[in-house]
Amino acid sequence: MSTPSPTLSVLDLVPVRTDQTSGDALAATRSLARVADAHGYEGYWLAEHHNMPAVAATNPPVLMAMVAGVTERIRVGSGGVMLPNHAPLVVAEQVALLEAAFPGRVDLGIGRAPGTDPVTSWALRSGGGGVEADAVDRFPDHVDQVLAMMSPEGAALRLPSGDHVLRATPRATSTPTIWLLGSSDYSARLAASRGMPYVFAHHFSGRGTAEALALYRDGYEPSEANPDPRTLLTVNVVVAPTAEEARRLAEPNLRQMVTLRTGQPLTPLPLVEEAEAAPLAPAHADLADQMLERWVVGTPDEAARRVRDLAATFAVDEVMVHPVAGALAGTAPDSAPARERTLALLADALS
Repeated sequence: MSTPSPTLSVLDLVPVRTDQTSGDALAATRSLARVADAHGYEGYWLAEHHNMPAVAATNPPVLMAMVAGVTERIRVGSGGVMLPNHAPLVVAEQVALLEAAFPGRVDLGIGRAPGTDPVTSWALRSGGGGVEADAVDRFPDHVDQVLAMMSPEGAALRLPSGDHVLRATPRATSTPTIWLLGSSDYSARLAASRGMPYVFAHHFSGRGTAEALALYRDGYEPSEANPDPRTLLTVNVVVAPTAEEARRLAEPNLRQMVTLRTGQPLTPLPLVEEAEAAPLAPAHADLADQMLERWVVGTPDEAARRVRDLAATFAVDEVMVHPVAGALAGTAPDSAPARERTLALLADALS
């Protein structure tokens, strides 16, 4: 008996290549989202990172609105909003408006990491805006506030002047699905205690996945919205007609991840030929090999088998594909054909 195919979604960091402007990268994301929509992907999530030369995904709700507006049926979500950077009410208001505009198509993924360096983190919070100095420590409280304010009933606020109700939007008729994101025991336990769906960032660390998912499932406390645990993991994927081509297309993102992990200065994402022209330092070869082992890189049949195996091994309900295929010299700056082909080939192979 063959292993069943999992539900597929997409994670997009809106990468910026050396041949692109931010506007080009956004145009490529719109095109990629349309491909995902046409090939039956369940969701399309957008990340939050700040002050990074190779990432244009700084504001998930803005990007979610952009993607929802150019697609027909796919769910749009945040992968995720880094809650310590924002006032809970602001997050709730933004996503509640998206749900009102695109009912039944919105997911809110919430994370605890800052998604940036300490200086940029300070800049994000220095203006106040309702962001508390101890926002990271108060993360569980802020998650509870978002959950409450997003509900049609709103959140009760008791003040000396009397009781007040805060609602994310005046007359909500539906609420988005709210997920907790993480790559640690902390997030797994918190998601379980709140009865929330849980996403493990397998694409980033690739370690501790089974342990975190087991903690989540073993400690799960059912909620009205989610009577059963619901899990999803992310994975970096490159699919091409041949294994050799797929491995070549993986090189720019692999180099970028080595650069990030080894504390080197970040740059825009190189083209394939640029990455090939700058040999990897021998001291970093083992790290690159370890990372690549956790990625899905290969032909459509190989990638489909790996994705099925991942879903079965970790017993997740959904696999979120992060398409990391690089671009060749001469590619139109406002496009990402190898990323689009990765999504199309994988979906066809799993259908």
